[in-house]
Amino acid sequence: MQPILAYPALAGMTYPCLEILWRIVPDASGIARLGADERAEVRVLMTSASRGCNEETISLLPNLAFVISQGAGSEKIDRKALDARRIKLRLVNETVTEDVADLAMTLTQMLCRNLVAADRFSRGAWASGRFDLGDSLVGMTIGIAGLSGRIGQAIAARARVSGMRIAGLDRPSNRGLGDSLHDGWRALAEASDVLVLAVPGTDDLSAIIDADVLAALGTKGRLVNVGRGNLVDTDALIDALERGGIAGAALDVLDTEPHVPTRLAALSNVILTPHIGAQTWGQRARAAKIAEAEVLAFLGL
Repeated sequence: MQPILAYPALAGMTYPCLEILWRIVPDASGIARLGADERAEVRVLMTSASRGCNEETISLLPNLAFVISQGAGSEKIDRKALDARRIKLRLVNETVTEDVADLAMTLTQMLCRNLVAADRFSRGAWASGRFDLGDSLVGMTIGIAGLSGRIGQAIAARARVSGMRIAGLDRPSNRGLGDSLHDGWRALAEASDVLVLAVPGTDDLSAIIDADVLAALGTKGRLVNVGRGNLVDTDALIDALERGGIAGAALDVLDTEPHVPTRLAALSNVILTPHIGAQTWGQRARAAKIAEAEVLAFLGL
C-alpha cells in the first residue's frame, strides 16, 4: 500500500523515510491516469506552492486527509475544497523566514550602495577614476509592510544591526513592537527611505503600491519587494522609475513573472532577481526534514 502521493521532490529535498510509502506522479495530470484503486489508497498529498492542489485533484482522491505543501504561497491551493472535505492543510513556510529576510536586506544594500553598477565599474573603468558615493543605511528609515510577521521581524532585526530606524503600518499586530507606526500606505511610504514589501498577495492588497504611494516614497526613496508581484502596480512603478519619481527598486517578484516587461528590464535603477527569496540549499533541507516528520506523524509511523 502506498498512502502518500507526491510530485517530484524539489532540488535539495530528500525524504528517505517516505520512499517506500509514496507513489510519485510527474504532474497533476498523472493523478488522473492512476487507477481508481491506486487513488483510493492515497491519504497524503505532498505538493508545493508552485504546484498547488485544486478542486479537480482533490475530487480524484476520495480518501485524501492531509495535504502538505512546501513554501509560503497558497494561491494555487483550493482551501475551500479542502475545508469542505475536512482535509488538513500544512504549509511548510517557517523555513523561508531567514533566507527571505537576508535577500531583502541584500537588495536594500545593493540599491543604496549601487553595487550592480560598482561591479561593472570595477571591470572596466576603475583605473579612470573613483566610483560614485553610495548612500549609507545608518540613520535611514526602513518601512516594512508585514512588520509583525516572521519575515518582517527578521528583516527588522537585520535592519537594526545596520543602524536603520524601523517603521510600519498602524495595525493592532504592530502595536507594542516599539517601532514608528503610520496610518496608511501613503503615510508609511512618506516616512520611509526604503519601503520593503513582505506581505502575501491577497486580493485586497492587489496593486496597493500605486502611483500615489510611489509619489509619497519620493525621489530619494527606494522600493524592495520580496512579497508578491501583484502588490505593485507595475506600470505606475515603471513610470516612476523612468522619470526619477523614486530612486530605485529591487524586485524579487513580478506580477508578470517569469516575463519581465521590456521597459522595466531596460532601466538601470532596477535590480531584478528571479523569485529566489527562499531558494537556498539550507532552506530546502530544513523544509524536507519538517515535512517528512509531519507526514510520518500523521500516518502514525
